[in-house]
Amino acid sequence: MPSKLLPERGYADETWRVFRIMSEFVEGFETMSRVPPGVSIFGSARATPDSVHYLRAADLGRALARKNFSVITGGGPGIMEAANRGAAEAGGVSVGLNIELPHEQLPNQYQNLALDFRYFFVRKVMFVKYAVAFVCFPGGFGTMDEFFESMTLIQTERVEPFPVVLLGEAFWNPLVSWMKQQLRDNKFVGPTDLELFHITDDVDEAVSLISRRHASSKRRTQRRAREVAAPEGHERPRNPRSRPTSTRGGKHGDIMP
Repeated sequence: MPSKLLPERGYADETWRVFRIMSEFVEGFETMSRVPPGVSIFGSARATPDSVHYLRAADLGRALARKNFSVITGGGPGIMEAANRGAAEAGGVSVGLNIELPHEQLPNQYQNLALDFRYFFVRKVMFVKYAVAFVCFPGGFGTMDEFFESMTLIQTERVEPFPVVLLGEAFWNPLVSWMKQQLRDNKFVGPTDLELFHITDDVDEAVSLISRRHASSKRRTQRRAREVAAPEGHERPRNPRSRPTSTRGGKHGDIMP
């Protein structure tokens, strides 16, 4: 054994940590597998109820609920509260994936389905695995984290492409300009990688895009199911550009740890 290894720690603590992590995955999978197709919505916990972003997030929550999408947020205040509020007031499924934090995160009252997490990475899996789209409002480090992680998963083909909408042109356009100048022009990303997301100020445009892409994804899934069920002896049509995909009980099964 290398001489510079640290002294052994008690194995019991690490073993019980594994079981705590497993229990969060199990509870999350069992609960979220019953939720209708969802849209994960991110944004600042500090947005006030009179801000344009809060009001727009509430409008989005209502519009998505009326299209029979569930609304999935981090369960906290600000943009999360607004989206949950809009969905709940429209009679939809309003999901809050709450996280234990030393400050800021107080569960909002508009969740009609709530889960509590200790581990960020377990919560992140739920956001991706049970969503058919992401919508990012203006926010801080957490919002940026979710946005760039979605770009990484789509760019590296760890998930099937899904809509990522950035709502708030004045906030997002400067970041996109920086990405064009520093990432694309320096060839740190591919020439089409900045086409993986859509920017708008229009809630109706966002909902229309999500609805169209979801309908298209359902048709692809049904077509694949028919191909798999083709009678024995009949060669199934193959798309030379297609890649193997996994199913969940949902659409993003291949990002499971």
